Amino acid sequence: MKNWIILLMIFLFCAAFKAQQAQITIMKYEDLEKRIQLEKNKLVVVNFWSTTCAPCVKELPDFMEVNGQYADRQDFKMILVSLDRLADKDRVLKFIKNKNLTAEVVLLDDIKRMNTWIPRFEQNWDGNIPVTLFYKNGEKFHFNDGEMSKEELEKTIKENLQ
Repeated sequence: MKNWIILLMIFLFCAAFKAQQAQITIMKYEDLEKRIQLEKNKLVVVNFWSTTCAPCVKELPDFMEVNGQYADRQDFKMILVSLDRLADKDRVLKFIKNKNLTAEVVLLDDIKRMNTWIPRFEQNWDGNIPVTLFYKNGEKFHFNDGEMSKEELEKTIKENLQ
Protein backbone atom coordinates (compact mmCIF):
# COMPACT_ATOMS: atom_id res chain seq x y z
CA MET A 1 0.00 0.00 0.00
CA LYS A 2 2.81 2.35 0.91
CA ASN A 3 4.46 1.75 -2.48
CA TRP A 4 1.21 2.62 -4.28
CA ILE A 5 0.97 5.91 -2.42
CA ILE A 6 4.55 6.77 -3.32
CA LEU A 7 3.92 5.88 -6.97
CA LEU A 8 0.75 7.98 -6.99
CA MET A 9 2.61 10.96 -5.52
CA ILE A 10 5.38 10.63 -8.13
CA PHE A 11 2.79 10.40 -10.91
CA LEU A 12 0.91 13.49 -9.66
CA PHE A 13 4.17 15.45 -9.35
CA CYS A 14 5.19 14.51 -12.89
CA ALA A 15 1.74 15.35 -14.26
CA ALA A 16 1.78 18.74 -12.53
CA PHE A 17 5.30 19.42 -13.75
CA LYS A 18 4.38 18.50 -17.31
CA ALA A 19 1.29 20.72 -17.19
CA GLN A 20 3.24 23.80 -16.17
CA GLN A 21 4.63 25.61 -19.18
CA ALA A 22 7.28 27.96 -17.77
CA GLN A 23 8.08 29.67 -21.07
CA ILE A 24 6.16 30.40 -24.20
CA THR A 25 7.45 30.16 -27.74
CA ILE A 26 6.94 33.34 -29.75
CA MET A 27 6.35 32.79 -33.47
CA LYS A 28 5.54 34.53 -36.70
CA TYR A 29 2.97 32.84 -38.92
CA GLU A 30 5.62 31.33 -41.21
CA ASP A 31 7.15 29.59 -38.18
CA LEU A 32 3.76 28.23 -37.16
CA GLU A 33 3.11 26.92 -40.67
CA LYS A 34 6.49 25.15 -40.63
CA ARG A 35 5.81 23.80 -37.13
CA ILE A 36 2.55 22.23 -38.29
CA GLN A 37 4.25 20.75 -41.36
CA LEU A 38 6.91 19.14 -39.17
CA GLU A 39 4.29 17.07 -37.33
CA LYS A 40 4.37 14.19 -39.79
CA ASN A 41 2.22 11.14 -39.14
CA LYS A 42 0.14 13.08 -36.61
CA LEU A 43 -3.28 14.53 -36.25
CA VAL A 44 -2.70 18.11 -35.13
CA VAL A 45 -5.37 20.26 -33.52
CA VAL A 46 -4.52 23.98 -33.78
CA ASN A 47 -6.72 26.29 -31.74
CA PHE A 48 -6.46 30.08 -32.12
CA TRP A 49 -7.54 31.87 -28.94
CA SER A 50 -6.87 34.78 -26.59
CA THR A 51 -7.03 35.29 -22.84
CA THR A 52 -9.49 38.16 -23.42
CA CYS A 53 -11.91 36.09 -25.56
CA ALA A 54 -14.75 34.71 -23.40
CA PRO A 55 -15.77 31.89 -25.80
CA CYS A 56 -12.10 30.90 -26.14
CA VAL A 57 -11.62 30.68 -22.39
CA LYS A 58 -14.93 28.80 -22.03
CA GLU A 59 -13.92 26.01 -24.43
CA LEU A 60 -10.36 25.51 -23.12
CA PRO A 61 -11.27 23.11 -20.25
CA ASP A 62 -12.90 20.77 -22.78
CA PHE A 63 -9.85 21.02 -25.03
CA MET A 64 -7.59 20.17 -22.07
CA GLU A 65 -9.75 17.18 -21.15
CA VAL A 66 -9.58 15.86 -24.71
CA ASN A 67 -5.85 16.60 -24.89
CA GLY A 68 -5.42 14.53 -21.74
CA GLN A 69 -7.25 11.60 -23.33
CA TYR A 70 -4.69 11.53 -26.16
CA ALA A 71 -1.59 12.67 -24.25
CA ASP A 72 0.14 9.29 -24.54
CA ARG A 73 -0.43 8.91 -28.27
CA GLN A 74 2.48 9.59 -30.59
CA ASP A 75 0.09 10.33 -33.47
CA PHE A 76 -1.68 13.27 -31.76
CA LYS A 77 -0.66 16.85 -30.99
CA MET A 78 -2.59 19.88 -29.76
CA ILE A 79 -1.22 23.39 -30.20
CA LEU A 80 -2.93 26.41 -28.64
CA VAL A 81 -2.05 29.58 -30.54
CA SER A 82 -2.47 32.66 -28.38
CA LEU A 83 -3.28 35.85 -30.26
CA ASP A 84 -2.58 37.99 -27.21
CA ARG A 85 -0.15 40.87 -27.67
CA LEU A 86 3.55 40.24 -27.08
CA ALA A 87 3.39 42.86 -24.32
CA ASP A 88 0.93 40.55 -22.51
CA LYS A 89 3.27 37.54 -22.54
CA ASP A 90 3.46 37.41 -18.72
CA ARG A 91 -0.34 37.44 -18.47
CA VAL A 92 -0.49 34.53 -20.94
CA LEU A 93 2.05 32.56 -18.88
CA LYS A 94 0.05 33.21 -15.71
CA PHE A 95 -3.12 32.14 -17.53
CA ILE A 96 -1.44 28.89 -18.67
CA LYS A 97 -0.51 28.12 -15.08
CA ASN A 98 -3.84 29.13 -13.53
CA LYS A 99 -5.93 27.22 -16.08
CA ASN A 100 -3.55 24.23 -16.06
CA LEU A 101 -3.18 24.20 -19.85
CA THR A 102 -1.47 20.95 -20.76
CA ALA A 103 -1.26 21.42 -24.53
CA GLU A 104 1.64 23.28 -26.11
CA VAL A 105 0.95 27.03 -26.16
CA VAL A 106 2.61 29.42 -28.60
CA LEU A 107 2.22 33.18 -28.88
CA LEU A 108 1.67 34.35 -32.44
CA ASP A 109 3.37 37.74 -32.57
CA ASP A 110 2.11 38.71 -36.00
CA ILE A 111 -1.01 40.82 -35.46
CA LYS A 112 0.06 43.51 -37.95
CA ARG A 113 -0.01 40.94 -40.78
CA MET A 114 -3.36 39.33 -39.88
CA ASN A 115 -4.76 40.06 -43.34
CA THR A 116 -1.85 38.07 -44.79
CA TRP A 117 -1.78 35.00 -42.57
CA ILE A 118 -5.47 34.47 -41.78
CA PRO A 119 -6.36 33.49 -45.38
CA ARG A 120 -3.20 31.35 -45.54
CA PHE A 121 -4.57 29.21 -42.72
CA GLU A 122 -8.20 29.29 -43.93
CA GLN A 123 -9.91 31.21 -46.74
CA ASN A 124 -13.26 31.18 -44.90
CA TRP A 125 -11.85 32.57 -41.66
CA ASP A 126 -13.11 36.11 -41.04
CA GLY A 127 -10.62 36.78 -38.23
CA ASN A 128 -12.89 36.05 -35.27
CA ILE A 129 -11.78 33.65 -32.56
CA PRO A 130 -11.94 30.96 -31.37
CA VAL A 131 -11.04 29.01 -34.48
CA THR A 132 -9.84 25.42 -34.59
CA LEU A 133 -8.03 23.83 -37.52
CA PHE A 134 -7.29 20.14 -37.88
CA TYR A 135 -4.32 18.77 -39.82
CA LYS A 136 -3.23 15.27 -40.68
CA ASN A 137 0.28 14.75 -42.03
CA GLY A 138 0.58 18.51 -42.48
CA GLU A 139 -2.60 18.82 -44.57
CA LYS A 140 -5.62 20.71 -43.24
CA PHE A 141 -8.78 18.61 -43.31
CA HIS A 142 -11.23 20.49 -41.07
CA PHE A 143 -12.00 24.08 -40.06
CA ASN A 144 -14.23 25.01 -37.12
CA ASP A 145 -15.22 28.65 -36.88
CA GLY A 146 -16.31 29.64 -33.38
CA GLU A 147 -16.62 27.82 -30.11
CA MET A 148 -16.30 24.06 -30.39
CA SER A 149 -18.07 21.65 -28.08
CA LYS A 150 -16.23 18.79 -26.46
CA GLU A 151 -18.43 16.35 -28.42
CA GLU A 152 -17.58 18.00 -31.76
CA LEU A 153 -13.88 18.03 -30.89
CA GLU A 154 -13.89 14.36 -29.87
CA LYS A 155 -15.88 13.33 -32.95
CA THR A 156 -13.55 15.13 -35.35
CA ILE A 157 -10.50 13.57 -33.74
CA LYS A 158 -11.93 10.03 -33.51
CA GLU A 159 -13.08 10.05 -37.14
CA ASN A 160 -9.62 11.00 -38.35
CA LEU A 161 -7.25 9.32 -35.91
CA GLN A 162 -6.24 5.76 -36.71
